Formats: sequence, C-alpha cells, structure tokens
Amino acid sequence: MQRRDFLATTLAATAALSTTTLANAQATTTTQKNQFKLKYAPHVGHFNSVGKDPVDQIKRMADLGFTAIEDNGMPKRPVEVQEAMGKALAELNMDMGVFVVSSDFQNPTFTSGKKEYAEKALDDMKKGLEVAKRVNAKWCTVVPGTFAHNLAMGYQTANCVELLRRMCEICEPSGLIMVLEPLNHFANHPDLFLHLIPQAYEICRAVNHPSCKILFDIYHQQISEGNIIPNIDKAWSEIAYFQTGDNPGRREPGTGEINYRNIFKHLHQKGYTGVVGMEHGVSVKGDEGEAVLVQAYVDADNF
Repeated sequence: MQRRDFLATTLAATAALSTTTLANAQATTTTQKNQFKLKYAPHVGHFNSVGKDPVDQIKRMADLGFTAIEDNGMPKRPVEVQEAMGKALAELNMDMGVFVVSSDFQNPTFTSGKKEYAEKALDDMKKGLEVAKRVNAKWCTVVPGTFAHNLAMGYQTANCVELLRRMCEICEPSGLIMVLEPLNHFANHPDLFLHLIPQAYEICRAVNHPSCKILFDIYHQQISEGNIIPNIDKAWSEIAYFQTGDNPGRREPGTGEINYRNIFKHLHQKGYTGVVGMEHGVSVKGDEGEAVLVQAYVDADNF
C-alpha cells in the first residue's frame, strides 16, 4: 500500500472510531443517571424531547442525574403550573434555582433614586416572594437597571444600595436571597449599571445583609474582566450562586475558551454546595443536542 493511501485509510478509520465513540458516550449519558459532583441546573427548554410541559422536563432532568433546575420566566407562569413544578421538585428532591424577580434593561430603576422606579422594584419583590414560596426557591435574580447618566457614579451606587436595603426587608422573614447579576458591556448589555464583580462585591458589602449576594455568571465575567478563579476567590464571601455558558457563543462548556473543568474543580474544592445554573444555549439542536449538552457537563465534571 502506498504511504499516502495508508495515511488516508488510517485517518478515515480514526475519524470513524472517534465519531462512534462520541455517539456511544452521548447515548450513555442520556440513558443513565449521571453522578455529578455539583448541582448543575438545566433550564426549562433544554429537554424539549419530552414535550413542552415543564413538569415532564423536570422529571427528565432528574432521570439524567441533575439535582436542580432554573427557570428565569417562572413568575410569568400560571400559579397552578408553578405549584405543579414545586410539587415535582419536592418529590424528586431537586433544588429550584434562580428566577428573575426584577430587571429593566432600558431604565435607571435602581440608580436614579426616582420614587416610581423604587415602588415598582419593591412590588416586584413582594410578588417574587409569593412565587418563591410556591416553588421553594432560595434565590431570585435582580438586575439593577441602566446607568443614570445625569448622576455621578457615587450617587448612583448610593441609590442602588438604599433600594436594595429596602428589598432585603421584604426578603428577610422568608430567607429568600436576591442575587445581583453583573452583565457584560462588550457583547450584550452596554448600558447596564452593574457589570463587574468588584462592583457587585462593593454593593453587597455596603448593603450588608444576608439577603443580598452576588450571582457570578461566568460567561458574562469572562467577557467583562476574565481572571475568573481569582475573582471568585476575592468575592467569595458575597457570592451565593453561579451560572455558566462558554464564550464565544454562550453555549455549553467545551464550545469556547473557558476551562470549565478547572473552574468546577475549584468550586468543588472550596466546598460550594449551591446551584450552578446552565444559563446558555446549545450548539446542536434536537435530541442529538440534548445528548451533546449532557456529555459536556459529564466531561466538565470529570475532575
């Protein structure tokens, strides 16, 4: 056999073997109950192969070994659906991750100091408290609006801190924790006030309440500032929650530049027992994409 023919045959066989191995691995991860070291939380919508019913999707997640879920839009679901989801989570011993209780991507809701914005945020929190009770949620997401461009940063920060303290008073009896999510300026949200982990850390220290902590979204912070593990360590006392998504693309781990295996190992070694929310899209659609998604977390959890 000519050398070039031998190489071509060998490469083709290797590629076929790799494809077969990957297919077998993906098939395994979607038919067995995986034993994850961290509480990875798929979103409702990640497992549409079982239909659109969120309860059926929760059951599918549990069958695959996931021990938590996320559902940003939970407050918009009918009360009876929230209650059914809460019941399913309790029966399956799964945690409810975050849902969004207050966010505004167009107005300076927390920074301007305006009464009407403050009243809306406080009302959102009161409604969010009722949602949390139905689904036994421990955390809810707060995005503190845009910059107030007519005010210096110090005044904006003070206004934000004051409103968060008032929201903490609503949370306190139940123990619900607001998690503040910094969102990146460069790829997604250029006008939002909160965009850096040190900034969120400063605000949480100023609020000084157990109901106000940080949501560390690794995707956003890779874009905003990088230095992921050192920033996790520096802000650790104020972090209550993590979310994932690789960059670029905001899809499952392994599709971008972030070394999620090392990050997950670091969280595990620090004793993190909270939820790691899978707030991202998928690189492959359909049933195959679900298998790829699960395999990505099996791989990243292999430390």
